[in-house]
Amino acid sequence: MSIKIGIAGYGNLGRGVQLAISQNPDMELIGIFTRRDPKTLTPVLPCNVYSIDDCEAWKDKIDVMILCGGSATDLPAQGPAFAKLFHTVDSFDTHAKIPEYFAAVDSSAKAGGHIGLISVGWDPGLFSLQRALFSSVLSSGETYTFWGKGVSQGHSDAIRRVEGVKRGVQYTIPIEAAVNRARSGENPALSTREKHLRECFVVAEEGADTAKIEKTICEMPNYFADYDTVVHFISEAEFEKDHQAIPHGGFVIRGGKTGADETTGHVMEFSLKLDSNPEFTASVLVAYARAVYRLAQGGETGAKTVLDIPFTLLSPKSPAELRAELL
Repeated sequence: MSIKIGIAGYGNLGRGVQLAISQNPDMELIGIFTRRDPKTLTPVLPCNVYSIDDCEAWKDKIDVMILCGGSATDLPAQGPAFAKLFHTVDSFDTHAKIPEYFAAVDSSAKAGGHIGLISVGWDPGLFSLQRALFSSVLSSGETYTFWGKGVSQGHSDAIRRVEGVKRGVQYTIPIEAAVNRARSGENPALSTREKHLRECFVVAEEGADTAKIEKTICEMPNYFADYDTVVHFISEAEFEKDHQAIPHGGFVIRGGKTGADETTGHVMEFSLKLDSNPEFTASVLVAYARAVYRLAQGGETGAKTVLDIPFTLLSPKSPAELRAELL
């Protein structure tokens, strides 16, 4: 039996989800739900397109709805609303607001008898799992997370919501000296500002106040205020030429001590290098949609995160196959 999937929102992430579903034979895409006029949307692969206003009519025909809206303004409203109607998976990535978002989705999901799996992707998501694993194994130590160099979808979306911004993209850049200190096993104390630089490229609307745009971006809480941030204003032609790719990646590093004499030099590291941030994130969302479907078959409800999901539920293979092939 195919797992019936819906996609809510069809930007870069939604397109990636559609492509990922096409690579998973146990899944079937029922439809894309959009705020745009459905007639104007052309999917990368043939698929039915519906108005997001009509999604309630599909609540008994879709096993898992994958939410592909942005974290800045879309998901805070959409996550709880959709969790009343469907089992959901989303990529909410405003780290500081995850506890309150979890609570909102949990309440709605339980009221609707559904599972709402939040903050799925590579960070939060896969990196969260590594932080949990590494800190459990090396209980005495320090964990460091570095992102980039690459395009942050959430931060780029936040830039584009600023008044006067026509187009925008943000690159997260690890500071090399900080990465090297973390990898050395020195376990340094590093501030947020010491670890990353945020570089923004913005096409302003004609007549917009660029000084106001720059100030708004640099002072934006939860996104840019805690970092050294550089804002470049460029032409639309430059944007088209130089800023269409969406690469990303990063590292989770933990240095730790073991034994009575505190043997040092233990370093654990997990890294990603991604040609397409949204396509990789979409692949993570789709794998976790399978897990949500399986949990739902067991009658579970409420909000969950990747920390609550066994790896065996992600794979299309059976537990017996995984034991034989991977242990």
